[in-house]
Amino acid sequence: MSATPLSSLASAGPAAIAEQFVAARLARRCTPDYPGRIPETMAEAYAVQDIAIGLFPDGVVGWKVGGVPPQQRSKLGIHRLAGAIFARNVWPYVGDTPARLPEIEGGFAAVEAEFIARIGADADPDKIDWSLEEARAAIDKVFIGVELAGSPLSAINDLGSAVVASDFGNNGGLVVGPEVQNWRERLDDIQVETVINGVSVGVGGSPSLEGGAMESVRFLLEHCARWGRPLKAGVLISTGAVTGVHRVHAGDEAVCVFKGIADLQCSVVRAEAE
Repeated sequence: MSATPLSSLASAGPAAIAEQFVAARLARRCTPDYPGRIPETMAEAYAVQDIAIGLFPDGVVGWKVGGVPPQQRSKLGIHRLAGAIFARNVWPYVGDTPARLPEIEGGFAAVEAEFIARIGADADPDKIDWSLEEARAAIDKVFIGVELAGSPLSAINDLGSAVVASDFGNNGGLVVGPEVQNWRERLDDIQVETVINGVSVGVGGSPSLEGGAMESVRFLLEHCARWGRPLKAGVLISTGAVTGVHRVHAGDEAVCVFKGIADLQCSVVRAEAE
């Protein structure tokens, strides 16, 4: 994919924006500015992401769900957003070996401790309204994990949730840790802490998310059904940053402590072109 000339970026539409983001991600190079006209609505944002999913040379195996700041909700009409997670960017956590989180130099990277839900059976493609109880029943397993929030665009979070949604929800990858046993009974009681370079930077748990982790699942079931992408068995859902979004750079060391389950150690490294 060739780069769009700077003179035409300001007027670039969804296809050109998607092409620029995908090319930058594959080349592991930053995008200093938003590569086109900034989306003003979530419909415009998801139009970009939809095209980018088709351009990215890999399959979608999961989705990240993130919160929309309260001050943006009335304009955008939504409280959460979603972004595709590709197979190559799902990394099983192996023992005590730190997971390697690739930062695109000059872009955005952050560590987020998250609970990861797995869909147990194909969702009814005609069902577009889900209750919280139905969403819980759709999940067969829950894991602890770490989302690498990542984008070629350094200012992605500063430009608003529509911009975030347009670039795969600002997802750079997902570390999948051990399964949470008896999650239906204990999920809300699990305490989580994130430590970066030896300093505690955030604590929380599922209740830290508005409506809890299962509200993220409920939202995504509805969102993807209405988008024409109903969730399939085995799809992973990264439900939200329970201790906050913690920006990192190559050389940083992070540990996400899920008390009573495991500590997930991560090393941030410089991303290499694919």
